[in-house]
Formats: sequence, structure tokens, C-alpha cells
Amino acid sequence: MLVVTTENLPGMQVRQVLGQCFGVVVRSRGLGGNIMAGLRSIVGGEIHEYTQLLEEARRHAVDRLVKNATAMGANAVVMMRFDSSEIGQTMSEIVAYGTAVVAEPADAPH
Repeated sequence: MLVVTTENLPGMQVRQVLGQCFGVVVRSRGLGGNIMAGLRSIVGGEIHEYTQLLEEARRHAVDRLVKNATAMGANAVVMMRFDSSEIGQTMSEIVAYGTAVVAEPADAPH
């Protein structure tokens, strides 16, 4: 599955637009991560626990986006974006979204 942040696929022609698709992940840090993050925030610098949490959540959100696009019959997702928000003080919601399409090489016969 080709997932791009661009509107176009170089060398490819979009033959069918199937609609919006998304992948949602809500992650929570454990108590240990919250304590370590709290201590690190006192001295400043990168908070590795949060960075790792968000990197994993983004990967899972893209995996779910691909699964949903595949179920729709797509072979590509264009205009992919991320959105995120906090739920309470310990949870993060990450959404990967885009447009599911069927694309083929531009020189392929119709």
C-alpha cells in the first residue's frame, strides 16, 4: 500500500477515489512513564517516554489506516495527515487520515 502526503502520485494515475479513510489510536502512559516524564520536565530537554509513545502511536495509526483502506479496495492513500489530541492528562489520541484511491501506472490501458 502506497501512503503519501502529496495529492498526486508521480507516474501514477488515480482511477477511482474511494473516499476518506482513517486509523485511530488512543495510548496511555503507564505510571512509571508519567513519573519519569515528570522528573525530566523539571530539568528540561527531550522527554523520551513521550517521544517513544507518540512514535509507536503514529506507526499503529498508519497501520490501521492501511488496513481500513485495504478493506475499501484501495491500493494507495493520498493526502495522508496526522492529527493528535490529549484525553485527560495521561492519554493521547493519534489519527492518521487520508483519501483511499485506486491508482495504476499512468501508461496502463484503461
